[in-house]
Amino acid sequence: MSAMNESNQTVLVGTGAIIELLLKGEFICRTTNEDGWRALKNHSTRERVEAYLNQINRTVASAAEGDVFFCGYLQLGESERKVISSQFKDICQALIPMVEWLVLVQEASGQDAPLSEGAPVRLTELQSRIEDTPAFREQLAKLSQYRLFGSTSTNSDAQIKLVFKRLVELGYLVRPNVEKQIYIATGKLDYLYEVIRFIDETEGLSLEAQAETATQRDLL
Repeated sequence: MSAMNESNQTVLVGTGAIIELLLKGEFICRTTNEDGWRALKNHSTRERVEAYLNQINRTVASAAEGDVFFCGYLQLGESERKVISSQFKDICQALIPMVEWLVLVQEASGQDAPLSEGAPVRLTELQSRIEDTPAFREQLAKLSQYRLFGSTSTNSDAQIKLVFKRLVELGYLVRPNVEKQIYIATGKLDYLYEVIRFIDETEGLSLEAQAETATQRDLL
């Protein structure tokens, strides 16, 4: 009897912690919270979380083919639409600096594809490649001054460290070991790609293409 009560309590505590994270606006993926991610991949646990959230007009939303979870609204009224509109505006303001950063990382790292959840970024190696290439240094200086990052420094070391610090604060990167300059991309980046695709398809902004074209032009 005691063991059963303890087991039930563990499930409730775990579910409560997941609900709290979702309501705080966290994006739960394997990189940010593997236990929470596994729990939400479990049908019965997700049903319990969903049942609670539904009582307060929330729902478990997902991106990246079900590998990233976040909190959405179950039904949209006027007040909910205002909140979503404000959130979407914030995302749109961050898109250009984020896309420019992603393109810079991809180009400087020589990768064929943009960062996705679980991919490591070695800050020291990336910084060396950026500092060795004038076009990359110029791109870093430009994007670091966007309001999203807010750098006022002319030093590339200070610029890149501030950018990475902000990306951790914003939930796009995690730094598993503070003793090492290795960062891991989170599922929030994959969510961002879906937002970009949505905007491209509905408004024809082609943000990714614009940012990549600008970077390629700088390299010529």
